[in-house]
Amino acid sequence: MTTTAKPISRRNFLQNTSVASLGFLGLHRYVSFDRKIAPPVGYGELIPDPKGILNLPKGFSYTIISKQGDLMTDGLLVPGKGDGMATFRVDKDRTLLIRNHEISPGENKEGAFGESYEHFQKIVKDKFYDFGKGERPSLGGTTTLVYNHRTQTVETQYLSLAGTNRNCAGGRTPWKSWLTCEEDVTLTSGMAEKDHGYVFEVPATTKIQMAEPVPLKAMGRFNHEAVCIDPETGIVYLTEDDSAGLIYRFIPNRKEKLIYGGRLQALVIRDQKSTDTRNWQTLTTPVFPMSKQVEVEWMDLDNIESPDNDLRLRGFEKGAARFARGEGIWFGENELYFACTNGGKIAKGQIFRYVPSPYEGTIREKEIPGKLELFVEPNNTDVIKSCDNLTIAPWGDLIVCEDDSHPFVVGITPRGEFYKLAENTGYPSEFAGGVFSPDGSTYFVNIQHAGLTLAIIGPWHV
Repeated sequence: MTTTAKPISRRNFLQNTSVASLGFLGLHRYVSFDRKIAPPVGYGELIPDPKGILNLPKGFSYTIISKQGDLMTDGLLVPGKGDGMATFRVDKDRTLLIRNHEISPGENKEGAFGESYEHFQKIVKDKFYDFGKGERPSLGGTTTLVYNHRTQTVETQYLSLAGTNRNCAGGRTPWKSWLTCEEDVTLTSGMAEKDHGYVFEVPATTKIQMAEPVPLKAMGRFNHEAVCIDPETGIVYLTEDDSAGLIYRFIPNRKEKLIYGGRLQALVIRDQKSTDTRNWQTLTTPVFPMSKQVEVEWMDLDNIESPDNDLRLRGFEKGAARFARGEGIWFGENELYFACTNGGKIAKGQIFRYVPSPYEGTIREKEIPGKLELFVEPNNTDVIKSCDNLTIAPWGDLIVCEDDSHPFVVGITPRGEFYKLAENTGYPSEFAGGVFSPDGSTYFVNIQHAGLTLAIIGPWHV
């Protein structure tokens, strides 16, 4: 792809979801390592749920809109382990939601086909990525739902990608599709008919159909977690769920046509080769500084489909920076944010901010390099712990799902104040996939191991 110089002018912070935003300017100036939750911010205390599932602030309510095992419109069953999600506008009343399922082969109870594969006859084998020789198929993939805000019900839901493994997170594209990521690096052997560890593209459509299961191999083979895309350049940024992972950038040969390949690169701290950003107490490396922008470079990677699952190790050895379990990533107003679930002094989470160069992806980016900043590292589990999926609220706050047995949905204001938005009291399971509807009225989130997808409404800030 030929990229052009990108203007430095600010853009809508929620450009990818068509929702207005206040932005995140100056947040890092106010975040401290041990800051306590300030009661005045957010929506007030969480009210105990009489049903014992989800505590929310006063005036808020939730609806369980989809449940594992329910019969879908296509005759298959709602799969379990819902994870990353994206939303798309259908019309003034309806939102289309694409949902990942982090399921592995053998987890039949969580799959869409029944515990004994009794629904296999309802699918087209050619649309199945890894059939597992008919005996041990890959059970991950995606489902697509059409949600009616007026009736607060799901009108349609169907299996939209089949035969992949552990579809964890991903990212919405500006051209209205969903990139779903495999957090799995199984190789072809035994019952596995295909290599895994790839990104797949799923169209956002209300038509009941399964996507062509074509891996985007130029994006590399590793434990993919999430992606986000700069809508101006078409550059894709990717996280890796590994305690010694890298942050990647994919420059496509053709904007909006990822299937035509491109260059995969890794983030390098300029003049600080092989930097370890994790800040673990056990490390002897210098502490990565808080609230300080550092210039970065991007290094081309080779042998990106290595069967040895060593891309991150070879990249670090050649100079790439190391991160602790890259998870959710979100592109905002000419900047992006990504979470590292077990980074930080007590290994309970960090959030980084990256500001691309105005010449991002071109030969001129060395003139004004992109900048990376450690944005949040509270090291206080009362504030936030194990940050995972994240998104930006219509009013400008960062909204983060915790990956914990007693998780919260946590908000961070533009002034750097933390607050609790929701508490899972019903199930020892992480929150996953939190995302707002395009009109900003509804926050959708999964309680993963309970197999539930919820829609939350209330008096949101405007």
